[in-house]
Amino acid sequence: MIRRQPLKAVFYLNVLIVTLLIGYKAYLNFFEPSFKAIHTEQVERIHNLLAERDTFSFAVVGNINNSVGIFERKIIPMINNAGVDFVVSAGNAVSSGSEDKYRAAQGTLSYLNMPYLLTFGQHEYESFGSFRFYEHFGPHFFNVRAGNSRFIFLDSTGKTPWRWQTRWLRDILSQNSTDHTFLFVGHPLMRSGEDVLFDEDEDYLHPNEFRDELIAIIREYNIDAVFSANISQYDSQQHYGTEFIISGGAGGLMLNNDVSFHHFVKVSVNADSVATELVPLEISQQPVFKHLESLWFFVYSLFYVGYVNFILIISALTLIAIKLYAIVFVGKDYYPDYDLDPTPWLDKPLRVAMFTNNYLPFIGGVPISIARLRRGLQTSGNPTLVVAPRYKDQPEKEDHVLRVPSLLAMGEKREFRLANIFLGRIRKRVKAFKPDIIHLHHPFWLGSLGLFVARRLRIPAIYTYHTRLEHYAHFVPLPGTLFRNLISHALIKRFANKCDAVIVPTYSTEEYLRMIGVKSPTYVQPTGIEYERFQSVTDEQVNALRSQLGLGDERIFISVSRLSNEKNIDFMFDAIASLKTRTQKPFRFLMIGDGHQRDRLQKRVENLNLQDVITLVGAVPPDDMATYYQLGDLFLFASKSETQGMVILEAMAAGLPVVAVRSSGIDDVVRHGFNGYKTPENRDQWRDRIASLLEDDDLRKTLSDNALAFAKDYSIEQFAQDVKVIYGTILAAKVKRQGPASGSKSEPLATD
Repeated sequence: MIRRQPLKAVFYLNVLIVTLLIGYKAYLNFFEPSFKAIHTEQVERIHNLLAERDTFSFAVVGNINNSVGIFERKIIPMINNAGVDFVVSAGNAVSSGSEDKYRAAQGTLSYLNMPYLLTFGQHEYESFGSFRFYEHFGPHFFNVRAGNSRFIFLDSTGKTPWRWQTRWLRDILSQNSTDHTFLFVGHPLMRSGEDVLFDEDEDYLHPNEFRDELIAIIREYNIDAVFSANISQYDSQQHYGTEFIISGGAGGLMLNNDVSFHHFVKVSVNADSVATELVPLEISQQPVFKHLESLWFFVYSLFYVGYVNFILIISALTLIAIKLYAIVFVGKDYYPDYDLDPTPWLDKPLRVAMFTNNYLPFIGGVPISIARLRRGLQTSGNPTLVVAPRYKDQPEKEDHVLRVPSLLAMGEKREFRLANIFLGRIRKRVKAFKPDIIHLHHPFWLGSLGLFVARRLRIPAIYTYHTRLEHYAHFVPLPGTLFRNLISHALIKRFANKCDAVIVPTYSTEEYLRMIGVKSPTYVQPTGIEYERFQSVTDEQVNALRSQLGLGDERIFISVSRLSNEKNIDFMFDAIASLKTRTQKPFRFLMIGDGHQRDRLQKRVENLNLQDVITLVGAVPPDDMATYYQLGDLFLFASKSETQGMVILEAMAAGLPVVAVRSSGIDDVVRHGFNGYKTPENRDQWRDRIASLLEDDDLRKTLSDNALAFAKDYSIEQFAQDVKVIYGTILAAKVKRQGPASGSKSEPLATD
């Protein structure tokens, strides 16, 4: 573990660097002051500088490519000290046409002590850059008169039709009265006689008709010089009395040889002549180190070409390297640590804070499970604090519960509440409670707050996976398939891996967590039931309830579930409708529970003409549930969204065999042919199992006895004791990681 700490620090440092650089790119795009039509201002400055002057000089640079290390830090100081009047980019001042590159280029050019003009080159055009160039600088092709000379800029990218440009160029030149003419074309017209690094045919001017027409115009009108970029080299050729210069060394990737090196071109103009001078970026050329120096300058150039992107790439590669190191070189033990001893924590009280998004009086499997665990822990002397939403009809006095007001209530009966997790008093109350461990029952909202508090107090956080979120897509304002197939599993995985351990109710649920990538230690622990309470129900109580509900001697089917889509209740109703037509044995099906689908389900009962066999009982107080279970002969269940199906164990505690649809939540509880039956989600198979138990009293009695014996092992007292063993194991693991001085007592490991 110690070996991983430096790597972990570097990993998060790189994450910070990547975040800051992405933020910087966003800043360039959205927060830097906007700039428009810069060429208008620059042309005005040039006119003022050269007014009534026949002698002046300017610098030509090509392939700046947003370079900071070369162009901004080295070439700009050289140009500022070269005595030139202005600067012209022959193309590719930016590394791409994105907004941040244009803004970064404008920032770099602001270091020049003189005006500047840009040629619309290939990089300015890329990434939808043509409209940005037009907005920030000006037209893609234009001409400027400066002193005794004319400067003409063409668009060689194909954005502007070449025939239109050559017609326009002839009109300009036919009326030109200046002494000298300079033409700037982003793509070179002439190929160099030297080998060039990575050049391709498309790097030169196309189509050939455009090139041929331009050469004809150049010959006809005696243009002094044609400047281009787009190639990482310097090249000068004389044709038809015109000098063709490729200057691509202001920033990009160079080999530092006789052809490819960093430079700019100084052009001196007087009334009678034009002189060009190559100004290379000086570097030492010791013979011994020449090749090594070339390689270094290659890397040096690479570092500073688009340095933000380079650092992003380096940071990303570093993150990958660290992860690979952790995977390959850091030892892992995939087996549980059997040396962890929970004993020191079992003989003394543990203070447990629980965070849940719903709790009593809201009726559901999760609130009931939490209430039972809290009661079992409290009974055995372990103080508990439950952080839960506030409800309208909650008990008046609850010393063990911190109720949180809601920001939003959802559902037909406002049963789902979004608690205000931003209240500071929540953290203060939990801190004052001084918990030894925090137990989380949902992977978001109040669960996330609980995880945050655990980290601040530096105490373990344990999460119980109660609910298969993918079956609740209909409650989420997102595309159902997206939530069901991706978001729900990613949410569970991310949250569970942040916790010190995860409790699951069944082995099949544990297998699911492993399949989605949960790596935290997992403990299989089914929720307890009040077994003795089910045995204490008297015949008089059952007969009174039978009379109250108007039941006769028919067999009674019981199901307990929230009336919601994910509970698969329509499947049960269809099967009951089919059963009614196939058996002579009288039966009644009592559907216990409430929910937002109740009105729709009642109408469905009426449409299926099942009013005489199906009764929607509604919500039943928890204290009365044992009597309702004892009223039944058979328990029916079709939900596939459960992680355990606690109501199944309760039904077995009342001696009810179970017929259920096979799913991960019930697979470990219902033993086929022993305490019930589990079938595929097939109406006929499910119905036939019900019919066999309805019509065979001996079979039903055998499965009933087995169900009763099976449920006896799941008492609340045993449940609470088993969970405390898990708490002790997690605390032992934390002490082992941090050393015995960090948490061997039952006080919190830190107070903040």
